Amino acid sequence: MTYASRHLAQPPAREEVDRLPGATVLEFGTPWCGFCQRAQPLIEQALEDRDEVAHVKVEDGPGQRLGRSYGVKLWPTLVFLREGKEVARLVRPSDAQSIHEAVQGITAAA
Repeated sequence: MTYASRHLAQPPAREEVDRLPGATVLEFGTPWCGFCQRAQPLIEQALEDRDEVAHVKVEDGPGQRLGRSYGVKLWPTLVFLREGKEVARLVRPSDAQSIHEAVQGITAAA
């Protein structure tokens, strides 16, 4: 799976996320968030040619259980998962290199 440009219409349940196989980048944010919009080219660049990495883009906000289960407070928050387990996290990433390094961390042992 490559970069996901749109948020999911319905977020997955935490139990589903915990069972995700392989490497996954779980992105929390909103379409209208300025920080999220600025991060999109960086995320896309870091995930370019990384077909082995799933990108799950979840719209977050009050009452959204998945974001609360991960303790998300600021957008965008990127949670890097390997076999459904959190390996790394970036909050409001400002450069593609930090995202790329986190992606390397979830794919190195995958």
